[in-house]
Amino acid sequence: MASTSKPSPDNAARAALAALRHLRPADLRGVARLATQATTGVTHITEGVHQSVLGTMGLPGGSEAGRARGLTGLVYQGIRGVTRLVDVSLQAALLRLEPFLERRGASTAPSPEREAVLAALNGVMGDRLAEDGNPLAFSMELRQQGREIDLVALRASGLASGKVLLLLHGLCMNDLQWLRAGHDHGAHLAQALGYTPVYVRYNTGLHTSINGQELAGRVEALLADWPVPVQELNVLVHSMGGLVVRSAFQQAVQAGLQWPSQLRKLVFLGTPHHGAPLERAGNWVDVILGSTPWSRPFARLGHLRSAGITDLRYGHVQEADWQGHDRFRKRPDARHHLPLPPGVACYTVAATLARQRSPMAERLVGDGLVPLHSALGQHEQAERTLEFPKSHQHVVYGLGHMALLEDAQVAQQLVRWFS
Repeated sequence: MASTSKPSPDNAARAALAALRHLRPADLRGVARLATQATTGVTHITEGVHQSVLGTMGLPGGSEAGRARGLTGLVYQGIRGVTRLVDVSLQAALLRLEPFLERRGASTAPSPEREAVLAALNGVMGDRLAEDGNPLAFSMELRQQGREIDLVALRASGLASGKVLLLLHGLCMNDLQWLRAGHDHGAHLAQALGYTPVYVRYNTGLHTSINGQELAGRVEALLADWPVPVQELNVLVHSMGGLVVRSAFQQAVQAGLQWPSQLRKLVFLGTPHHGAPLERAGNWVDVILGSTPWSRPFARLGHLRSAGITDLRYGHVQEADWQGHDRFRKRPDARHHLPLPPGVACYTVAATLARQRSPMAERLVGDGLVPLHSALGQHEQAERTLEFPKSHQHVVYGLGHMALLEDAQVAQQLVRWFS
C-alpha cells in the first residue's frame, strides 16, 4: 500500500508566507470585512431556517419579517451586535497598522495571483464591495503592463503611436489576463501593426451601464491627453467587455463627447450580445430555492450574484434595461434594443466546441459559456438582431470561450481586420 505523506509544518509555513507576499496591507481590512459580513449572513440564514421550521409546525415565536422574537430573537440580535462590534474594532486596528506595514516594505508591484483572485471576487460580488467601500473593490483604471497608465512617462519614452488600441476583458477577469499561454492579442497587434495598446481594468460586478458611463469619460480624457495626435482609435473586447463598450459608446454620444467620432473599428470576441444561458440557469435556482419555506432562506446565497452577472442573463447594456426591476425575479427579456455603433466597422468572433459544421451544432453548441447565435448577434426576433456583415463574422470550431484569447487563428484574423 502506498504511503501518504503529510506536508511538514515548515512547508506549510513557507506556503503561507508565499501567499501573504501577494497581499497588500489594505487587503487585510477587506478580508476582515468579508469575514464579518459572512458571519452576519450565516446568522440571517440560520434565523430564517429557524423561523421556517416554527411556521411549518404551527408554533409561535416568529415575525412576518423572518426575525425571531423573545429570548431566541435576543440571541440572534446579540450575535449580530457582537459581529458589528468586532468588525468596527478590526477595521480601526488594521487601518492604524497600514502605514507601518507599508514602511516595512509591502510590495506595490502587481502580482498576477493577487489580481486574479480579486478579479474573480469582484465579478461575483463587486457591486457589494463597491457599495460597502471595501478596499478589495476594483476601481476602473486604464493600464499598461499591470499599472495605471502614466502619460507623462509614455510621452518621454517616445513609444506612443497615433494608433490607439483599447482592450476590455470579460467577467471575473483583469487586464493581466489578456496574456494566456505566452500570447497577448494587444502586444501581438502592437508588433504587427504599430498600435499602442491600453488595457482597461474594471469591476465586472457592477452593472454594465455603470461601467459604460465611467469608461466613456475616461476614454475622452485619455485621448485629450494622448502624447501624440490620435490618428485612429480601435477597440478589442472579450466577453462582457463588449457589452460595456457598447454602453460606453451610446452614453458618450448622448453626452456629446468626441471620441465616438474617432472610433474606427470594434472587434468582439465571444460577447454574449443576447445573454448567456448559465445566468438564466442561476435565475432558475433563485426561483426553485424560493418555492418552499424550508429552502427560502438559502435563496440569499443565490442573491450573492453581482449586478454584472445578472446583466448577462439577456445582455443588458442600458440603464433602462435594469432600472426599477428586481434583478433576481424571473421575467422575460424586456431589453431596449441598442444597434451596433453607427459609423463604426464592427466585427465579431464566435467560438463553438463543436468540431464540425452542422445546423444542429451551430444552434445548440456554443463556446461553453456563450451560445454561437448570441456571440454573432443573431436573435429569433429579426428587429433585435445585430447587423454584422458576413465578411465581419468569423466562427472558430473546436474552441472554448477562454481559448479565444490565445488561439493563433483568431490572432491572424485580428491582424487582417485591423490592418
